[in-house]
Amino acid sequence: MFANAANPEPAHRVPPNLPPPKDNRARFLRACACEPVDFPPIWLMRQAGRVLPEYRHLKERHSFVEMVRTPELAAEVTLQPIRRFDFDAAIIFSDILVIPEAMGQAYHFADTGGIRMEFALRDSGDIERLDTSAVEERLAYVAQALRLVRAELAGRTALIGFSGSPWTLANFMFEGGSAPEFTRARAVFESDRATYDALASRLTDAIIRYLNLQCDAGAEVIQVFDTLAGLLPPEQFEEASGRWLRDIVGALRSRVPVILFAKGRHDCLQTLVETGAQVLSVDASADLAVLRERLPARVGIQGNLDPEVLTSEPAVVRSRTRAILESMRGRAGHIFNLGHGVPPAAALENIETMIQTVRSFA
Repeated sequence: MFANAANPEPAHRVPPNLPPPKDNRARFLRACACEPVDFPPIWLMRQAGRVLPEYRHLKERHSFVEMVRTPELAAEVTLQPIRRFDFDAAIIFSDILVIPEAMGQAYHFADTGGIRMEFALRDSGDIERLDTSAVEERLAYVAQALRLVRAELAGRTALIGFSGSPWTLANFMFEGGSAPEFTRARAVFESDRATYDALASRLTDAIIRYLNLQCDAGAEVIQVFDTLAGLLPPEQFEEASGRWLRDIVGALRSRVPVILFAKGRHDCLQTLVETGAQVLSVDASADLAVLRERLPARVGIQGNLDPEVLTSEPAVVRSRTRAILESMRGRAGHIFNLGHGVPPAAALENIETMIQTVRSFA
């Protein structure tokens, strides 16, 4: 079904046709390139943060935004789960909303919970005032944090940079922050396509510049989070999100592998493959046994344990983890992860059980 997909072969970051790797960084990078590994590499979305007692201790003294903007603190939070769990990859501690902020639409966390933007985008004039020219300068603190982490990892663990997608960011920007239901971005897309495209174009430019900055600072893999992709009907996904994702991946894939997480959109596989992403990350509703047969062998699959399993019992975690591993047995390019982020109530014992199950899989 993908015979006409315009996707060159992914650039390998490790030499092909070597024995399976025995160290974390090589294991992760080889899996991204769909090369043989000894067992699937593992890392978790939201592995850095609220589930760790060492993070909660730090949070008592510093706000979330302060930690994001302070390179030494962001580096420390990034490294905490690596010290505790020895994951195969670290993901830089930051937030997707640093992009709107760098363009002139600041964000903060409200006392009552949720995210608030300094203002909501209302018309084309608001979009025209968004400035992408100083993205690298305004987000230099992220680059500095990446350099600190890369030095500390010393080649033992892969380092992931990330950004939100244009569609996901547009939802926060049009709503002015978190919302019980995100509706304005789709309404603008459907009623005023020129205005939506103007924002998506500016965001795409800013994201590409930001991700290149991260690569320059030491990110070895990039993940793009389109976490609100499921708000779109399948027939709108290509024009509202896919075309912009294709531009972003196209600008990065010759530098580093790109992982694309379009939550809720495994029903749009052809569009996802045509972005050129080397790895597709899927949520817990996807059936990996089906996906592995439908995807080209050159495209890796990341996922997809239900995050809530980590709030259950170790025996359940072990069973559900092994079921996913069995469904992907023999398929190169599998990266074990959750179907979304680590829940706050996840038990550390369960995370340890999951990791042990993956690393003893044979």
